[in-house]
Amino acid sequence: MPTLLVKNARLIATMDSARREISHGGIFIEDGFIKQVGKSEDLPGSADEVLDLTDHLVIPGLINTHHHFYQTLTRAVPAAQNVNLFNWLKTLYPIWARMTPEDIYISTKTALAELALSGCTTASDHLYLLPNGSRLDDEITAAREMGIRLHASRGSMSLGESKGGLPPDSVVDDEDEIIRDSQRLIETYHDGNPGSMTQIVLAPCSPFSVTGELMKRSAELARQYGVHLHTHLAETKDEEQFCQEKFGYRPVAYMQSVDWVGDDVWFRIQCM
Repeated sequence: MPTLLVKNARLIATMDSARREISHGGIFIEDGFIKQVGKSEDLPGSADEVLDLTDHLVIPGLINTHHHFYQTLTRAVPAAQNVNLFNWLKTLYPIWARMTPEDIYISTKTALAELALSGCTTASDHLYLLPNGSRLDDEITAAREMGIRLHASRGSMSLGESKGGLPPDSVVDDEDEIIRDSQRLIETYHDGNPGSMTQIVLAPCSPFSVTGELMKRSAELARQYGVHLHTHLAETKDEEQFCQEKFGYRPVAYMQSVDWVGDDVWFRIQCM
């Protein structure tokens, strides 16, 4: 098994339960897994690869739990600045509707390069809009080329304006197709083993862009395969009002009603 020895760091901030900080520290890694952390002199003296990090500070890789890589390409649109969430989305939906598979690929590489430069080694991306033949596969391919661990969220929108949702009908998809593609992605790419580089997450976009039926079907499929669930929740007063008028619940109670509360679920919540 390949081994790596990091030694002579000025300080290693372990971020373990005791918050240990080890001066003149080192890390011994075997087959991609950390086996020992401690003083350099207490670790094995050799390895297949040795990094002398004298005068360096070493911290664990950062983890990004929510991102939209494709939005990297539209974050400077003037009309989408200084507006609330719903108006921001309505401004950008028509632009995102014109994106291509190449746009998804390029935006993924751009976003992951920015994250890597900031110390991030694991990212979860929420790709809920797949226009013009785009697929989550385009993002996964780019992430593998970048070498960053990815939790790729198969997002979705199915509740268009004509059915009382927020997004225009041009960016929503058929629910049966969403479920079929979600199953395909899990069976093709998901690796639930420790240290895996790619995991699939099922992630209907938000209460105002998918139906309760899709939420329930996604939860059932995710638990059948043992993958995690993710969505936006309780981001604005507009969303709270939407949930009460559309479903008769406030956001968290609505999640309970569609089986979206548990250890396998995490939410992107924003106070506004």
